[in-house]
Amino acid sequence: MSQKLLSHNRKQQKMPNNNLYRNIKVIAFDADDTLWHNEINFRNAEREFAQAMLPFCSEERAVAHLMEVEGRNIPLLGYGTKTFIIALVEAAIELCGGKAPNELIIKVMEIGKKTVQPQMKLYEHAEQTLAYFYKTHKLVLATKGDLKDQQYKIERSGLAGYFSHIEIMSEKDVPAYRTLLSKCNVAPEEFIMVGNSFKSDIKPVLEIGASAVYIPSEIIWTHEVVEEFDHPNLVKLDSINQLPELFNYTGI
Repeated sequence: MSQKLLSHNRKQQKMPNNNLYRNIKVIAFDADDTLWHNEINFRNAEREFAQAMLPFCSEERAVAHLMEVEGRNIPLLGYGTKTFIIALVEAAIELCGGKAPNELIIKVMEIGKKTVQPQMKLYEHAEQTLAYFYKTHKLVLATKGDLKDQQYKIERSGLAGYFSHIEIMSEKDVPAYRTLLSKCNVAPEEFIMVGNSFKSDIKPVLEIGASAVYIPSEIIWTHEVVEEFDHPNLVKLDSINQLPELFNYTGI
């Protein structure tokens, strides 16, 4: 089955010479699947959708077509639960040859709505790490997605108070990060981004001359997969609780 689930080989990371991080003034954190679990909610919804579509097609075809529809809608509709729900309905209609029963449409809409208010589960050590760096650095939350979706998750997380600035981007690309650095009044060499998506949190940050910390999550969205590469300003960690050690601080 075409899935959003990708496995990462976890190896203990050797900490680099940390002179690179002495001048860091701003530490930016991604939100979804860096500070709290998120993608698992959509993965569960995909499974339910695949089951609901069994009278009409295989599970594999259902998920593959859902990914196709979602991918073509993102440039127009952006990211978030509403885009996902629209993709569920559109995919169901197309897989039924334009004759999807009303009951099916209602069912897939309900499946999508479950992703709107899922259980909020922080990653272990996420809050402790923020509390640790809150004393020493300016912290920024840099997240991507639907404004209302992300605001709701941030509020429920209880973490908003740790951040001096919260940026909700429609896309995490080079222009967006340049704008963020301008708002924070820092140079690239004074900024570091921590996140789980190489496409959104790592690659564009390195392209502007800043630093990045890559902490791969257990589940990565299909549309966030890109080829990874090494870089002098990049370090890969296994867990967020290794971040203090990167700055020559005692680990949490």
